[in-house]
Amino acid sequence: MTDTVPRTIRAVSTERLLLLEQEAATLDFSQRLPVEWVREHAAPAATHYLFPLFVHELRHRPEVSPQWRCELLLTVVTGEEIRSMLDVRPDSFQALPESLTPAAKRDIARRIERTRTQREYCEGTE
Repeated sequence: MTDTVPRTIRAVSTERLLLLEQEAATLDFSQRLPVEWVREHAAPAATHYLFPLFVHELRHRPEVSPQWRCELLLTVVTGEEIRSMLDVRPDSFQALPESLTPAAKRDIARRIERTRTQREYCEGTE
């Protein structure tokens, strides 16, 4: 199950995203946003999207390895979509319901490619 990532995109609520970000922080994963930043900037009622890219292994920390490095399409309070990265445990990702149609997934993948990064967003709002 964890040797390859699924070629899918999963939708997550802001509440679920905060839980995933907190899990990543607790496990000291390198690709994540600060939980307080997400709490402040994510649109509360929005749907966000996770797209697994590859398996990330930490041979020196087998208790938290592997992780799936995901692209995150995040809707912020201004309504803009931005992209970031989030390391997610495979079991945590698999627990997310499969709710998107193939057409919706293609649309989301295209939107991810066109969005600013979280860093660019922060630089533009300071």
